[in-house]
Amino acid sequence: MSTSGGPGGPAQPTTVTSTDEPVAAPMWKFFVYSAIGVVMFFVPVTIGGTSTIGLDHIVTWVRGAVPAALPWYALALIVAGAIHPWVTGSWRRSTTDLVFSIARAVGLVVGVMLVFEVGPAWLFAEGMGPFLMNALVIPVGLLVPIGAVFLALLVGYGLMEFIGVLARPVMRPIFRTPGRSAIDAVASFVGSYSLALLITNRVYLQGKYTQREAMVIATGFSTVSATFMIVVANALDLMSHWSLYFWSTLLITFLVTAVTVRIPPLSRIPDETAPGVEYAPEAPVTGGRVATAWREARHTVAADPGVGRVILSTFRDGVTMAMAILPSILSIGLLGLVLAEFTPLFDWLGYLFYPITWALQIPEPLLVAKAAALGVSEMFLPAALVTESAMSVRYVVAVVCVSQIIFFSAMVPSLVGTRIPVSIPRLLIIWFERVVLSLVLAIPVGLLLF
Repeated sequence: MSTSGGPGGPAQPTTVTSTDEPVAAPMWKFFVYSAIGVVMFFVPVTIGGTSTIGLDHIVTWVRGAVPAALPWYALALIVAGAIHPWVTGSWRRSTTDLVFSIARAVGLVVGVMLVFEVGPAWLFAEGMGPFLMNALVIPVGLLVPIGAVFLALLVGYGLMEFIGVLARPVMRPIFRTPGRSAIDAVASFVGSYSLALLITNRVYLQGKYTQREAMVIATGFSTVSATFMIVVANALDLMSHWSLYFWSTLLITFLVTAVTVRIPPLSRIPDETAPGVEYAPEAPVTGGRVATAWREARHTVAADPGVGRVILSTFRDGVTMAMAILPSILSIGLLGLVLAEFTPLFDWLGYLFYPITWALQIPEPLLVAKAAALGVSEMFLPAALVTESAMSVRYVVAVVCVSQIIFFSAMVPSLVGTRIPVSIPRLLIIWFERVVLSLVLAIPVGLLLF
C-alpha cells in the first residue's frame, strides 16, 4: 500500500488502528514488561565498578564466561548470513542486494581466515582483522540477538504507542517522523545503532513507518551509543568536559537531522510502506493527549499474542539481522580500513571539507578535514588522527564522528541487514550532508568553549 502526503508526512489512510471505545486489557503488562525494557536499555547500572546499561552488562558477562566459544559462535552466524541470500533468492531483489550478498560471501572468507588464523600478516595487524572481530563482530553478534529479547518487552506492550502520542508535537514538526520514533532516538543514544535499527526495521515491517520515515530515523538517529562516546571522549581526553561533549553532540546530531529531512535525498524518498504491508497511522488525539496515549497503549496490550510469541518473533528478527550484519562488517569494514591504511583516498576526500574547516578558522584545518572524511570508513578512526591536537580540534572531531552517523564498518551493514530499501549512493550523499552541517555547527562551539 502506498501513502502520500505533504512535507509533514504521509496522508492518513482510511484505515484506523483504534477506536474511542474502552478495551479490556491486562495493563499490568504495560507497566511490568515496559519497565523491564526501559531498565535494560536506558538505566545505567554500576556493576564491578563499570557503569553501563543492563543489556551491556549481560553481553560483557557472556563474553567473560565463554570467551573461547565466541569466535566460533560468530563464525556460525557469518556462515548462515553468507548463505542466506543465495538460498532464499533475496540477492535478486536489487543491485544493492546483489552487491551486499557478494560482500557477505567475501566476509565469510575473511571470517574463516581470522578464526583459523590463516592469511596474510597485514590482515592480523592490530587495527585490521582482530579489531573488526573483537571490537565489532563479536559484540554486535551478541548484542543484537540478546537485545532482541528485551526489545520485545520495550516495544511490544504499549510504551511506544504511549510515548508516541506524547512526543508527536515534537517529532512530527521538527523531524517529520511519527511520535513513536522518539523511542528510536533515545535507544540509539543510550543503547546502540544496531538495536535502534532493529527497532526501526520491526516497526517499518508493521506498517507504522513509511520508507521515508524509516530512512530518516535510520540515518538521523541511529548513531553510536553513549557508552561508545565515552570511548571516544577517553581517547581524546575529553572526559573532564563529558557533560558538555555529550549534550552538545546530542543537540548537534538532532539539529543536523532536522535539516537533512528537509533536503534531498531524504525529502524525496517516497512515503510508501513495506511491500504487502498496510499503513498503520497514529491515532488522532481525542479527549486529551494523555487519555489518547493511554487508549493506544491499551489497544496494543489487548492485541498481545502472548509474551513468549512476542519474544520469539523479535529474537528471530535479531538473529536474522545479526546474520546479515556480521559478514558485511568483515568485508565492507575491512575494505574501509585497508583504504584508510594503505591508500591516499581519505586524504583526497578531506579536500571536500577543507574549504569549510579553513573558512571557520579551526586550528589544523586540513587535518580536521581529513579526519571528517575518514569517519565514513569507521567512526573511531578520526579520533586516532587528532590525539595530540588542540582541545578545540579534538572536540570538533569527537562531535563529527558521532553526528555523521553513517559509517561503513558497521552501521551500513546493519542498515543493509534490515528490510528497509537502501541505496549506497544515497547514503553517501546523506553522509556528506551530515558531515558538512556537523562541521558548521561544531566548529564555532569548539572555538567558543575551548
